[in-house]
Amino acid sequence: MMRLSNLTSRNALIALHDALATAIALFASFYLRFDGGDYFYVRVPLLLRILPYFVVLGMVVCYVFNLTTTKWRFISLPDALNILRAATVLALALLVLDYILVAPNVHGAFFAGKVTIILFWFLEISFLSALRFAYRYFRYTRVRRHARTDGASPALLIGRAADAEVLLRGIENGAVTRVWPVGVLSPSAADRGQSIRNIPVLGGIDDIEDVIRDFARREKPITRVVMTPSAFEPEAHPESVLMRARRLGLPVSRLPSLEGGDAPRLTTVAVEDLLLRSSVEIDYARLETLVKGRAVIVTGGGGSIGSEICDRVATFGAARLLVLEHSEPALYAVTEALTARDTGAAIEGRIADIRDRERIMRLMAEFKPDIVFHAAALKHVPILERDWSEGVKTNIFGSVNVADAALAAGAEAMVMISTDKAIEPVSMLGLTKRFAEMYCQALDHDLAVKAGSGPRMRIISVRFGNVLASNGSVVPKFKAQIEAGGPVTVTHPEMVRYFMTIREACDLVLTAATHALTPGPARADVSVYVLNMGHPVKIVELAERMIRLSGLEPGIDIEIVFSGMRPGERLHEILFANEEPAVEIGVAGVMAAKPNEPPMQTIRKWLGALEQAIANDDRVTIRAILKDAVPEFGSTAA
Repeated sequence: MMRLSNLTSRNALIALHDALATAIALFASFYLRFDGGDYFYVRVPLLLRILPYFVVLGMVVCYVFNLTTTKWRFISLPDALNILRAATVLALALLVLDYILVAPNVHGAFFAGKVTIILFWFLEISFLSALRFAYRYFRYTRVRRHARTDGASPALLIGRAADAEVLLRGIENGAVTRVWPVGVLSPSAADRGQSIRNIPVLGGIDDIEDVIRDFARREKPITRVVMTPSAFEPEAHPESVLMRARRLGLPVSRLPSLEGGDAPRLTTVAVEDLLLRSSVEIDYARLETLVKGRAVIVTGGGGSIGSEICDRVATFGAARLLVLEHSEPALYAVTEALTARDTGAAIEGRIADIRDRERIMRLMAEFKPDIVFHAAALKHVPILERDWSEGVKTNIFGSVNVADAALAAGAEAMVMISTDKAIEPVSMLGLTKRFAEMYCQALDHDLAVKAGSGPRMRIISVRFGNVLASNGSVVPKFKAQIEAGGPVTVTHPEMVRYFMTIREACDLVLTAATHALTPGPARADVSVYVLNMGHPVKIVELAERMIRLSGLEPGIDIEIVFSGMRPGERLHEILFANEEPAVEIGVAGVMAAKPNEPPMQTIRKWLGALEQAIANDDRVTIRAILKDAVPEFGSTAA
């Protein structure tokens, strides 16, 4: 409930309105019951004595039921129920007053009577409601008039009635502007022939061309198509809608899901919308508990994954955030964006390379983080197949530096972003990430042995597959090829990958961290988490969807060409190796793996030998050490 100190002059006016409504309802009920005659005037002196106390009671009851603090322009069914509750409580108070306090002790007979109390109940509801709903209607008609006249685009909504209603409410309360729906096309047969907030459902989704042409013939052309979340379900055939709309020359927007408290707003349609993958339900309160008031470091904070983690950490209430990034432009961009959001977190950005052990140790010691998210890495498979010694320096030694620095600085947890390519690796990216995982697992295991059953730092790795629209992913590549007129190049017709959005991947990374930091013996054994990536997607199908998203036809407007597999690639990614069974941890979207890591003493020997071999540029020795560390490695790199 809102504190009294937070009440404004507007709330005071509402309270005055409710007090007058209660006083008028009380007098009117007596006047109507006793026809304004002698019986009424006899009761007036006592009624005037009771009135101040009853009005004060009415103000308290209205405040308790949030009538004093609800903005009238947004009044709705829950507020109407609160009015009903307040009137009922006051009617019961009048009943107690009449039957217990006044009648037997003062008046000698019933002062109000049942009929008067029932009249008061109806009048109180009417008087409390009248101005509220009149103002609500006034604002409703005013916003609708402005929405229709202030340069708004006549739009056709695509989706179920419930989704359309959310958008219409967004228009009416001013959250969505410059668009005015003239009709709805719904995939649900039950919606057809109905109206949603006075907007008619004109047919099914397959009727889109006929409806648009009909409006054009009537000289009321539709200028925009808006797709709601239900329009992207498989049975709604979203690609067909997009292609038809684009061929008719209409821009297409979408209303995003409202999960996570997002305000209703229109955005452009992205390829993520066409993957037809249901997102995992995220427990946002759990994520807020993890980072609220904490000091957090994100390495590689200027990259696609790192910058999104920074954004989520700031959103969920971190007190301080240090962004480490070796690219000056990327660091500037992410810190500027975070500062502009004004989340309340103290944002600091520092240029640093995770290969520079002394600088990483010094920065972490100065900042004293509670949690470190390690997202810095070299990750482009073909490039690392050529320059794989650089991958060893960054992905292995850089990760060792970050883990050691986080431990020395007293952090509660270090979370390393890994990849599904670390499972039975065939590429240098997968191999270097698997080695880094092994180091983190061994360090986490040693800390567990030293701490016994007491609290300790957690060092975990989180694996996931491809992230849509991240730096170096196929999505921006395909987009550029489509804009250039094609062809779109796919390595192999059977190439399959797991995909998820950047937002979902980062939220699940934070979710895995919450599990690791929750006390419990079962959690102490888990140091490698694997995100549930859903169903794999054929790359060629992704290319076809992106072409249709552009309003073109694959094979006709844009050709798809198969260029052949590149070094370090495999057709199908896997989520678990044969020797590491999956473990359900009771958290939606996250599983755990239990690989057997070598002891830290062995890993440190490998690291020492690797360091010497890299100093001597001894590629044969480097390869032999890595093969010894990860025997299942099958890379074709040379």
